[in-house]
Amino acid sequence: MIPKTFQDRVVAPSLLAADFSRVRDEVTRAISAGADWMHLDVMDGHFVDNISFGPAMVQTVHETNDIFLDVHLMISRPDHFLPRFVAAGADLITVHVEAEHDVAETLRRIRESGCQAGLALNPATPFEAAIPYLSQIDLLLCMTVVPGFGGQAFMAEVLPKISAAAAYRAEHGLSYHIEVDGGIVTETAARCAEAGANVMVAGSSTFKAPDMAAAVLEIRKA
Repeated sequence: MIPKTFQDRVVAPSLLAADFSRVRDEVTRAISAGADWMHLDVMDGHFVDNISFGPAMVQTVHETNDIFLDVHLMISRPDHFLPRFVAAGADLITVHVEAEHDVAETLRRIRESGCQAGLALNPATPFEAAIPYLSQIDLLLCMTVVPGFGGQAFMAEVLPKISAAAAYRAEHGLSYHIEVDGGIVTETAARCAEAGANVMVAGSSTFKAPDMAAAVLEIRKA
């Protein structure tokens, strides 16, 4: 599957909000509803105060459905676990600038593995922390909640960071996607898009919506 460009809106439902007893069917439902990517949040209980799933879940989704897998590693040592997620079938692997690793080296290894590379910033981390790595990435993830748990309220104070990332991209002729994750519904998706984001990660607002296809369309058009 060929990923879209940063000029296109991408809707990426978060598997974290799905029914884990029916993973294959839930991913199929998201695809039928119009999802572009599937977002998989990997949490280790150290980097964030929650534990979700690991490479086996990524492999399950990879083997049972055909969709671009956007794997977000909220883990302390992404460099150590990286080969397992590559082998599991990830298409894009995002690591945090705040984690315990050589960020540039990890990004290099992701791209050399054949995956696309993403870099994530927590809400409290300034945009400037990402600048040394922006030429190495395919996606910049600006967290719009404190990572670790779904269902949190959107943090509007992150919007200037998104605008700064979009301005830097234009000024330097780069082409990375700008992704937002946390509290994304129709209204907040519109605010993020206005600031410059194009990849919308949406968990509860898609998987738990009465009509998932309508929810995905609303976020796409917001």
